[in-house]
Amino acid sequence: MVTTLTADRLAELVDGDEPFALVDTRPADSFESWHIPGAIHFPFGPEEELDGRLEEFRETVGETERVVTICAKGISSGTLATQLASATDEYEIQAVDGGMKAWSGVYEAAEIDLGDGLVVVQVQRRAKGCLGYVVGCEATGEAVVVDATADIEAFEVAAEEAGLTITAVIDTHVHADHVSGGRELADTLGIPYYLGEHAADRDVQVEFTPLARNEVLEIGECELKALYTPGHTSDMLSVFVDGRALLTADTLHAGSTGRTELEFSDDEGETGARLLYETLHRTILSMPDDVVVLPGHVAVTADGEFEHGAPGEPITTTIRAARTEMDALQLEEEAFVDRLAEAGEKPANYEEIIDLNRGVTSKSPDDRVELELGPNNCSA
Repeated sequence: MVTTLTADRLAELVDGDEPFALVDTRPADSFESWHIPGAIHFPFGPEEELDGRLEEFRETVGETERVVTICAKGISSGTLATQLASATDEYEIQAVDGGMKAWSGVYEAAEIDLGDGLVVVQVQRRAKGCLGYVVGCEATGEAVVVDATADIEAFEVAAEEAGLTITAVIDTHVHADHVSGGRELADTLGIPYYLGEHAADRDVQVEFTPLARNEVLEIGECELKALYTPGHTSDMLSVFVDGRALLTADTLHAGSTGRTELEFSDDEGETGARLLYETLHRTILSMPDDVVVLPGHVAVTADGEFEHGAPGEPITTTIRAARTEMDALQLEEEAFVDRLAEAGEKPANYEEIIDLNRGVTSKSPDDRVELELGPNNCSA
C-alpha cells in the first residue's frame, strides 16, 4: 500500500535517525543541479512502466525496508510508488505529496540571541537557503519582518510563536532569486511596506514607503537604521539593528559576498563589483568587531546541504570573522572585481522574478513557485 508524506515530515526524516531510502525520479540534469540530502537517483517518467527494472531498483536502493519517492511535483514519483507496491511487498512505500515543489516551501525558525530586550527570529527556507527575519521589541511586542518570501504564513507563524505583532515590513532590495512576499504581507496586515529610496530608480511599480540613507525606524524600544549598501543591486539596504546586529541581505553572506551582475548588465558588471567593494570596506567592515552579521542567504549545495551551518541552527557570522577569515575580503579592489566577474551560474528565471518583484508582471501562486524551483545561486 502506498501512502503520501508531507514535505515537512520528510524534513524530519532527513534530519532524524530513521533508516529509509529517498528515491528521486527526476531527469538527471534536474537531480544533479539540486536535490535533497541523501537522495538516490532513479529516473522514472510519469508514463513509464517498472516492468524489467525491479532488479535495477533493488540495486539502486540497497538494503532498506522503507522507500520514499519524490519528483518535481509528485506525479512520476507517485507512479513509481504505486507500481512498486504492486510488484513487491518487500518495502514500506511512501510518495512525497507535491514533490520538490512542496519541498521548496519547507521552513525552519531559529532564534538569534542578541541580548535582553531584542527578539530576532531567522526564518530559513531550507531548499533555497533564503533567510528572512522577524525583529521585535521584547518590551512592547512590536516587530518588523525583513525580506519575507512569498510563503508569508511562515513569517506570521514565527512572529506569533515569539509573542510578537508585526507592525512593518521591509524588503532590503528588489530580489532576483525568489518572489518577495513583502508587499502581500503588508497588505494582509494593513501595515507599512518599506523599500530603500533608490528602488524608485528601478521602476518599482508596487506601492512602498521609501527608506532614506541612515533613516531610523523605531520598533517599540528598538531602533532599526537603514544603511545604503549598493553593489549586489543599486537599491540595496542593510539594516542595523539596535547597534548589535547587521542584516546584510545579499551584500555579505556567512562565507561569501553577494554577486553583482543580476541587475547590472554584463558591461556594467564591473560597476556593480566596484560599488560592492566600496560598500564592504567603507561601510560594512568599518563596524565594530562584535556586530553580528545576519545574512539574507546561505548557499545550498547541489546535494541540498547548507554550506554554513544546518537548517534550524542560526546562520550568522560577525564583522570580525568576516574581516579576518573571508578570502574575498582580503583581496585588493582589482582582484575582487575580477573574482566577481566569475560569479557562476545565475539563478533560474531571475529576470522574470525581478519583474514580478518590481510589480511589472503578475503570476498565479503556482506559477510563482515554478519560477523559483532550483538552487538560489545568489552568492559570488
